Amino acid sequence: MPEVEFLPDGKRVNVRAGLTLLEAARQAKVAVRTRCSGGLSCLMCKVRVVGGVEGLTEPKQAEKAKLGALEAQGYRFACQARVTGAVTVELPEDPLKAAIRAQLKRQQEEEDLW
Repeated sequence: MPEVEFLPDGKRVNVRAGLTLLEAARQAKVAVRTRCSGGLSCLMCKVRVVGGVEGLTEPKQAEKAKLGALEAQGYRFACQARVTGAVTVELPEDPLKAAIRAQLKRQQEEEDLW
């Protein structure tokens, strides 16, 4: 059974070959943002493959078209990439967490001025 690792949490899960990264994430209880539940219509489930790219199926033409230049940077849609071997993917930071982190950083910088 192929192993999928999800960064930055480092969660790992062994999955049956042929499952999508989205299904693997659900098995690992890792949140991947999506609205369409795997229809390649919301474009929210982008992940970056950082290891074992050969452990995924090749992207189909529809996925390639929607990824554009991001494909060359290692991005895939979790709802489309099927696991065939060991792979490590990096999940993007949740936008709400990113906004909160940025606000806290600004506040800290303001406090440092005093």
